[in-house]
Formats: sequence, structure tokens, C-alpha cells
Amino acid sequence: MGVKVRTGVKTIVQTPSFVPLLAAQSSLGHYWHKITDRTFSGVYHTNGFDLAMMIPYFIVLFILALYGLHRYWLVYDYYAYRKNVPPQPLPVTEWPRVTIQLPIYNERYVIERLVEAISRFDYPPELLDVQVLDDSTDETREVARNCVERFAALGMPITYIHRSNREGYKAGALENGLKSSKGEFVAIFDADFVPSPDFLQLTIPYFMNPSGGAGIGMVQTRWTYLNTDYSLLTQVETILLDGHFVVEHGARSRRGTFFNFNGTAAVWRRKAIDQAGGWQHDTLTEDTDLSYRAQLVGWKFLYLPHIECASELPVDMNGFKAQQARWAKGLMQTAKKILPKLFKSNVPWHVKSEAFFHLTANISYPLMVLLSTMLLPAMIVRFYQGWIQMLVIDLPLFLASTCSISSFYLVAQKELHPKTWYRTFLYMPFVMATGIGISVRNAQAVIEAITGKKSEFARTAKYNIAGKQGSYAKKSYKNKAGWMPYAEIFLGVYFALTVVYAVLNENYATVPFLLLFVWGYLYTGFMSLGQTYLANLRFEVEAPEMRPAASGAPGF
Repeated sequence: MGVKVRTGVKTIVQTPSFVPLLAAQSSLGHYWHKITDRTFSGVYHTNGFDLAMMIPYFIVLFILALYGLHRYWLVYDYYAYRKNVPPQPLPVTEWPRVTIQLPIYNERYVIERLVEAISRFDYPPELLDVQVLDDSTDETREVARNCVERFAALGMPITYIHRSNREGYKAGALENGLKSSKGEFVAIFDADFVPSPDFLQLTIPYFMNPSGGAGIGMVQTRWTYLNTDYSLLTQVETILLDGHFVVEHGARSRRGTFFNFNGTAAVWRRKAIDQAGGWQHDTLTEDTDLSYRAQLVGWKFLYLPHIECASELPVDMNGFKAQQARWAKGLMQTAKKILPKLFKSNVPWHVKSEAFFHLTANISYPLMVLLSTMLLPAMIVRFYQGWIQMLVIDLPLFLASTCSISSFYLVAQKELHPKTWYRTFLYMPFVMATGIGISVRNAQAVIEAITGKKSEFARTAKYNIAGKQGSYAKKSYKNKAGWMPYAEIFLGVYFALTVVYAVLNENYATVPFLLLFVWGYLYTGFMSLGQTYLANLRFEVEAPEMRPAASGAPGF
């Protein structure tokens, strides 16, 4: 009851401060009673429709939970084998000849930046053999040819090789370049990378090390990013890629299981490429394909996270989705090609199991889309079956599927930024939502791989954007949105209705998870459509500097 206080002509009713507290306690008590009330227990009886819905639901949730638990296992391996790092190599007295391959396709905005970075390499020029492997069909041909002629006139050992067709795409270009290469080692850089001048001086010594160096077939370095702070999307991309390079590569290399060459920012021993069967172009991830074939014939790989190579992240949603779909489809194609050979090989069981989880991980995307369509009817069925079952069965499986993602990426940020990693918590809802949002496009790619449908190698457009500066609004190479954003928006609306249903039935515990689906699908869908017509559309964020520049790379 309030207390009336008369001041002049007005009467003010003062409510005791404990009333809101009592109201909150009453609401919580009502909610707890709803969960624990056993009055109607035993009334519900399972029917055929419920079984038809719940059996697939639990199968999907269980498989997703297995892949989620695998992420925890990678984190465990990362720390358990932390001491298994390559020793520092001895100084090199006689440097070997190195071929540098720069495969490009319609990259007029970034090719000059790349060639200029290579021209700064601190390596004996008489031992270098630089190839610009150009499959371009636009004015990039003139830009690249003029750039090569300009640097060649300055004494740089560089040649321009143009193909009139894209047979084999990137793998075909690399294979064609090897026909005229002279190096014992082959360094590969994509057009959007900016390697530091000491890149070869830091990597080549590991091949020359008297203790085990002769058995090393490939050395991979860690990517860093020129434009992390450009938008919310690039912040999310940074966290996603850091998880791969820190935890995935770190755990696999430390444990001694197979891991993959990332297509760029690495050095190969030419002999390893040849003995593995050379570049093949029957998958969209020719880098992973060659990596597994080389390791199956006995070559060892090294991952060197302390050596960084700066790169440019995709700044538009359609480009990011195209890149992710290509990787998802390519890995599944590689799984179909490599896993049968791997299982028949003599490699240890833990190598085989890790390879299985690595190459088949993208099966989670079609499963996630399937789970998305089943959540609302499953929620209705489980509501009538009782809350206790949901808490005991559904919740642990769901947490195993989702929380492992957060821990996976948080560990990576803690390793890279021990003083500021906790700020990543602010981005985790966006990371998880973006992963959900791209599931439709990636699910299509995975299904195409499983059914054997071929598709063109879809390059990721880059626009020479560093830091927060630059725009791609008036530049070419924009990816088309197609019909996919409409499907994503439909799913976003569907989950918004699911949130309404959950609130009306006081199923509040599920609302935060459902909101991730709402945000993820609507964000990716509307950004894809918006950037098709409004290329400057982006969500800018004021964030702390998250990425130190690689040595010799432009500051950002």
C-alpha cells in the first residue's frame, strides 16, 4: 500500500521500494512453479506425429552436439600439447632458389600492392623467380602486365604468364606456372595479401634445418588483417578466422595430426608437390586436397603462428558468403575424395578421426537449417511433454552444440590478446548469429558437393581497403545476391514468430537462443539485399585495435 504525502495542492503517492522486488519475486515464483508443477504429469501420451517430429530432431541435435564436443577436444589438444612447437632453426649459410607464384583473376585493385610488397623481399634477387599467373578477362591484364614490366625494368626477376582460359581455375594456373618454375621451393600469395619483407628469411630456414628439415613439405604462416575495424562484418570475420588459425591449426599441428595449407601465405617444397601428384582441380579447395595427399605420402607440415602475413578481408556480405560457400563445398568434395584413401592408410587412428571431423565439419550447415525448420514444432511437442525433459535432455545437447563455439573463439582471442580478450564477449552474439545466417548458403554448397554437382570457382572480390578507409560502392566485381537473401529473411520472420510463441507460453529460457536465429537470418538477408543496391551499407563499430600489423606491412 502506498503512502500519501500532501505538498501544496498536489498529493504524491509514494510506493515502498520493496514492492517492485515483491513483484519480481512473484513473477519468478510463478515461472518456477510452471516449470516444476507436476499436476498434469502423466496426462500426455506420445503419438505418431510427435515421434515423426522428435526422432529427426534428436538425431540432428545429437550430431551437432558431437561436432560441438569436437571443438572442445581441439581446445584440449591445443593446451595439452602446447610444448610441441617447432624449435628455432639454425642460421642458413646457403640460401636456396625460390619461386614465388602470384595467382590472380580480375584483381585490378590489389595486384600492384601485392607486386610492390614482393619487390621489397629481403632475399638474394638472383635466387628469386617471381611469376604473376594471370587468368584475368578484364582490364586487370593491362594493369598486371604494365606492373610486371615496370618492376622488371628495375631489376626484379618477375615474369607475366597469362592463360586464355581458366581450365582448373587457381589449381590450373599454379600447375601451369610450375612448368617454367626454377625454384626448389614455391611461395604462394593470393592477390589480397601483403607479405612482409622478411617473409622468406623467416620461413625458409625451417626447411634447411639439419634436424628434420628435409622431411618438411610445407610451412604455413598465420593470417592477419588490414581492415578488421572496417565494419561489424569484418570484426566477425576476424574472430572466425582467428579461431581457425589459432585453435584449429595450433591444436592439429601440436598434436601431430593432419592440417591444411590455406592456399596462400605459405611455402611449399617443390618435391612434395610433385610426389603428392601435383595440383589437381576436381575440388574447389585444391589447397586442402593437396595438403592431405602430401601428408599421406609422408611429408610433414609446420605451422608457424608467430610469422604473420597481412591480408584484406571481404567487406561485403555477398562476397563473404560466396567465400564461405566455396570453402564449405570444397571441403566436402575433399572429404569424398580423400577420406576413403585415408581410412585405408596406416596413419594412427587419432589422425584419421581428426581428419574426419575436419573435412566433414560443414555438414553442420544443412543440419542447422533442418534444425531451424523443426524448432517450432519440436518446441510445441516438448512443451506438452514437460519442462523437466527439456531441461535434462534438450538443453545439454543444445549447449554442447552452441557454447562450444563461444569457448572455441574466446580461447583464440585470449591467446592473441591476453590483456583485452574479454572484450570479445561483446562480439560473440554477432559471431554466432552470423554463423547461423550463412547456414542457408553453405547448406546449399554442401548438398551440391554431396550430390556431385560441379560449380565454378567463385573468387572473392577485394577492393584495396585498409583500416576504416575506402569504399567499394563504385568498384567492379560485386557479387550478386540471387534468391538466397529472401530465404534467409523468410527464416528470420519464421523465428520471430517462434519468439512470440515462446513468450506467449512463458518459455522464456529459449528466447535468447531464438533471437540469435532471428538476428542471424535477418542480418545476412537484409545486408545481402541492401549491399546489392546500396553498396556503402555497413554497420560501423568503434572497437579497440585487435590486430597488430605484420612486420613490414602497412599500418592499420
